[in-house]
Amino acid sequence: MTPALIVLGAGEEQVVLFREARRRGLPTIAVDMRADRPGIALADRFLQLSTTDHQAIAEALAGEEIAGVVSTAADTCLDSWHHLSEHFGTPWRYPASAASVSMDKSAFHALAASIGVPVYRWAQSHDLAHLATTAAEFGLPLVVKPTDASGCRGVLRVDDLSELDAALHNAAVNSPSGQVIVEEMLQGRDYTVNVFLSDGDLALALITEKHIVPGPRFLIGGHVAPADLDPAVETALLADAHALCLAMGLTDGPANFDVIVADDGTRYVLEVGARMSGNGFPRLAHAVAGVDCVAALVSLAIGEPVELRSDRAEIARLHVLTSPLGEPGELVSVADPAEVLALPGVSDVDVFAAPGDVVQPFTEAGRKLGWLVVHAPTRAELDETLDKALTALDLVVAPSAVSV
Repeated sequence: MTPALIVLGAGEEQVVLFREARRRGLPTIAVDMRADRPGIALADRFLQLSTTDHQAIAEALAGEEIAGVVSTAADTCLDSWHHLSEHFGTPWRYPASAASVSMDKSAFHALAASIGVPVYRWAQSHDLAHLATTAAEFGLPLVVKPTDASGCRGVLRVDDLSELDAALHNAAVNSPSGQVIVEEMLQGRDYTVNVFLSDGDLALALITEKHIVPGPRFLIGGHVAPADLDPAVETALLADAHALCLAMGLTDGPANFDVIVADDGTRYVLEVGARMSGNGFPRLAHAVAGVDCVAALVSLAIGEPVELRSDRAEIARLHVLTSPLGEPGELVSVADPAEVLALPGVSDVDVFAAPGDVVQPFTEAGRKLGWLVVHAPTRAELDETLDKALTALDLVVAPSAVSV
């Protein structure tokens, strides 16, 4: 029997991994707590287990030969990625130190400070009363978040101290460990620095400018890449990312860093996900540079040579599709994605819901309805292409009395 690839998670973000494995004729084992995830239909086997329970996964697959372990877009499974790759002796072993700093924001802050990356004020504790006292000394606005969650779950901006107690409790509820972190809110422009290392060198580097949805939750509405940056700032950001990867023991594989560049040029690295970015990032990278990050990740996991050749240089935008409503709604209609994909400048269209489905308001990253990727030679043409594609997609959501 051909050794199988373990894919941690079977959601929309992991679908690309199942498709790549199928293209190679590589059997897959999907692991997810939910039995309704889209990747399951593409997998050869399904284990309905939590991706955080590496012991149960190892027991369920005892005695089997495993080709590799992969995941993308989520931090919660990184510890399992490490333990399972070690347990099964896969060609590439996910490093424990990379999982640690991805899953614990205070650990990342300490790592950044240790190598001289600019830091800012923060405090972490399970003692919410202590955090409230400490945070009041930082000044406003503040950012309150779980220390070990992902997808913007439990993250809130606080503009008035009267909002702080509720924000702290919201973060604690969304933290698996009950640990909450409070940070001073930095002013500047938001970027994501995405890298893929090979033998300690940067094999791929792409900086995106993030579009943050207005409101208190810091949800990402999309990315434009490559970011329009001063070359010196770009060089410095990549040097920071490279140094941080090596400091966390990541010499091979993907990582992404959330960064704010202040008006005075100071670079603040907020956190790391030592894995590939979510929100359809692989499609964005392909539209910009023609690289296949997913193929590179699968190759790394199973011990094959990694190739990340760029064959184009365009400007691209990834737009996250969401419900426009603040309450549950019903997807009334949406055009055939294939028709939108046929339009000039459209690289990728994915819609995760169908007419008649109940859809939730966009209050966390997991509630996206899909994404749309467009490309163009200039930023002005990029905006025009996106407008035309959204009009053609004609995604309509109506209010619904149903809630789930």
